[in-house]
Amino acid sequence: MTSLSRRLGHCSLFSRFSFYLLGFLCLLHVPQFVSAATARIECNSLPSKILAHPINYCMVLPPNYDADKTRKFPILYFLHGLGDNEQMFIHGGAFNLAQDLWERGQIGEFLIATPNADATFYINSRDGKVRYEDFLVQEFLPGIEARYRVAPGRENRGVAGVSMGGYGALHLAFRHAQLFSAVSAHSPAIIDKLPAFTAPTPAGGVRSRVLGGVFGSPPDPVFWDRNSPLTLARTTNLSGLKIYFDCGDQDDFGFESGATALDKILDSRHIPHEAHIYPGRHDWQYFAEHLPASLEFHSRLFHR
Repeated sequence: MTSLSRRLGHCSLFSRFSFYLLGFLCLLHVPQFVSAATARIECNSLPSKILAHPINYCMVLPPNYDADKTRKFPILYFLHGLGDNEQMFIHGGAFNLAQDLWERGQIGEFLIATPNADATFYINSRDGKVRYEDFLVQEFLPGIEARYRVAPGRENRGVAGVSMGGYGALHLAFRHAQLFSAVSAHSPAIIDKLPAFTAPTPAGGVRSRVLGGVFGSPPDPVFWDRNSPLTLARTTNLSGLKIYFDCGDQDDFGFESGATALDKILDSRHIPHEAHIYPGRHDWQYFAEHLPASLEFHSRLFHR
């Protein structure tokens, strides 16, 4: 069954989220002699011939990754938003939230990989100079899964993201459905009417410049449409792909209209999915409130 729900009232997780962030900042100053069955983060880089320079990433390792050296784990690729980087789970406090879910048994154990993508939108740029999508598919996924103990197969691989990363997650999963069993997105940067979004107003000028490095300057509507999750949702075979996305009803960029349009397209094709429009804006408060939903969504599929 598909659904687009509009719910009243904010979740209460943001108050806990602030507590997690404070707790994590304190833990940075504590010697690391905790028990073996504790989640941790390690950050490194992966070389890339396609991009001609290394790409930084962070990996969230679940509690028993170090305790059980023979066990292999599912993996969730989590994509950051514009202006953020591979350390989003650290400075955003999401690591503590995930750790709390693990400790309380609300989610099963899986790896979470967060690559740095700058402002690429996780696709190959229109001018062909930055082939970030090719890097992800051809180098990053194989490189990470060779470096860490990742369980093999599509059923053990998911992709998620927020804002620009939500766009990237949906684009990647729809374009490469053979690679991912599930996709989730919070406030994905889906624009159903590009000319209106980049209209020559002060805000429109900023938006055009932000999009220009990837989609052309001014943004090429044909190239935009070809890569849009909306277009891909209309045309690609999404059978077997589990889909979740949500957006705030007062999103600062109007992305709720794109989320609504995606929901209607998937409905028209009778593609099962879960979609929600919740109260909220385009900010970390909204993301923090709803991040557990996507982590639990992927956990249920990884551990069914």
